[in-house]
Amino acid sequence: MLKTKCLNPQLINALAHCGHGDKILICDGNYPVDSCTNGITEKVYLQLTHGIPTVTDVLKVLADTINIEKAQVMTPGEGDEPSIFSEFRGILNNEIELDKLGRFEFYDESKKPNIRLAIATGEQRVFANILLTVGVV
Repeated sequence: MLKTKCLNPQLINALAHCGHGDKILICDGNYPVDSCTNGITEKVYLQLTHGIPTVTDVLKVLADTINIEKAQVMTPGEGDEPSIFSEFRGILNNEIELDKLGRFEFYDESKKPNIRLAIATGEQRVFANILLTVGVV
């Protein structure tokens, strides 16, 4: 039996193929996964139903499974910061600054060839998307 918190075989395989500097996208249920990632990105569709799992559920497991060097988030541009950002910071132990990108900047970043894994969730909160950069051991 595996001792890691991540038990999904497709995720474990994709994570094992990630190296330093590769990126992982965890996205909400509204994110256009197929059109806003590249052709070589491994896509994992985890959404079971509306709200399950959440982006933060997935982030918690990944934070306990891999080293995270950097995090980027999609911002609405105007108005208050999405409340999920404080949850992201808490899960990342306030050790990693959230780099904020506008919506279309985030889409462009998500199409780059170093996006190795995209995980679609059932998250219903808007702007609940995060790009993680894999760190070293």
